[in-house]
Amino acid sequence: METILSILGGLGLFLYAVTSLSNILQGLLGDRSKDLIKKFVSNLFTAIITGTVLTILLDSSSAVIILTIVLVNAKVLTFRQAIGIVMGANIGTTFSSQLIAFDIGKYSSVPIFIGLVLGFFAKNENLSKSARALLYFGILFFGLYTMERSVEPLRENDFFAKLMESLNNPLKGAGIGALVTLVIQSSSATVGIVITLAKKGLIELPGAIAVMLGAELGTCADTLLATIRSNRQALKTGIFHLSFNIISIAIGLLCFPFFISLVLWISKDSSLQQKIATSHILFNVLGVLLFLPFVSLIEKLLNKLLPDKKEQINREAAAGLDTGPTS
Repeated sequence: METILSILGGLGLFLYAVTSLSNILQGLLGDRSKDLIKKFVSNLFTAIITGTVLTILLDSSSAVIILTIVLVNAKVLTFRQAIGIVMGANIGTTFSSQLIAFDIGKYSSVPIFIGLVLGFFAKNENLSKSARALLYFGILFFGLYTMERSVEPLRENDFFAKLMESLNNPLKGAGIGALVTLVIQSSSATVGIVITLAKKGLIELPGAIAVMLGAELGTCADTLLATIRSNRQALKTGIFHLSFNIISIAIGLLCFPFFISLVLWISKDSSLQQKIATSHILFNVLGVLLFLPFVSLIEKLLNKLLPDKKEQINREAAAGLDTGPTS
C-alpha cells in the first residue's frame, strides 16, 4: 500500500508540474507564441519546425495543437498550415522523453531551491514567472525521482512482473498505453512512467515501446475536445491529428519487430531508458516523413469530406442548377 501511495504521489507531482509549467510558459510567451506561429508558417516545412520548437518551449504538444485549433477557428491559420504544426508538435513532444532518460532526478532539488529563492526576491513579473517555471521544472523531475524510488520493491512482486511481461504483446501494451494516457491526460507522463520502470529493470524494450505507441493515441482526446463548436477547418485539424496518430501507430504495430531492431541498431550499447527515448523520437520523426508526401492528398480528402458550410451550400446550389428542369 505504501508503494502505491508513493507512486501516486510522485505521479501527482509530475502531472501538477507538467500542467503548471505549460501554463506558466504560455504566460511568459503570451501573444508571442501566436505571433511566432503566424510569422513562421509560410510553408509546410517551416510550419513543422514552428510546431516542434513551440512544443519544446511549452513542454506540451496538446497545448500547441489546441492553440493551433483556436487560431484556425479564428481564421488566422489555414488548415494546411495547421497540418504542419501538428506534425511538428508530435516531434517536439519527444524532447521531454530525452530529458527524462537522463538520470537527473537526484538533482531536482537544485532548480526547486533556486526557483523558490528567485521567486521570493523577484520584483519583476517576468522574473517571478521564470522562477516559478524553474520551480515546476524541478518538481517535475522530483516527481519522477519519487516514482523511481517507489517502484524498487515491485521487483519482488510476481503479479507485477507478469503484468510487465504481458506488455510485450504489442496490442496489449498499446492498449494499456492509450488507456493510461486517456486517464492522466499526458503522454509525457506515460512515457515518463515507462522510462522510470526501465531504469529499475522492471520493463523490457518491446513492452515499453508498445506502451509508448499507445500513449500517442491517448493524447488525441483533449485536442478533439477543443474542436467542439469550432468551424470545419478547426475540426479537420483535430481529425488530422487523430488520423496521423492512428495510421502511424497501426504501421508501427505492423512493423513492430523491425522497428525494435532499428532502435537496437541505432542505440547500440546505450541504456534501456535511452533506447526508449530514442524509439520515441524515431517513431514520431518517421511518422512525419511518411506523411509528408501525402499531405496534399490528405488535405483534399478532408476538404471534400468536411467542406466549409458556405462552400457546401454553393456546391448544392450549383448541383441544383445542373439537374434542374430544362425547357
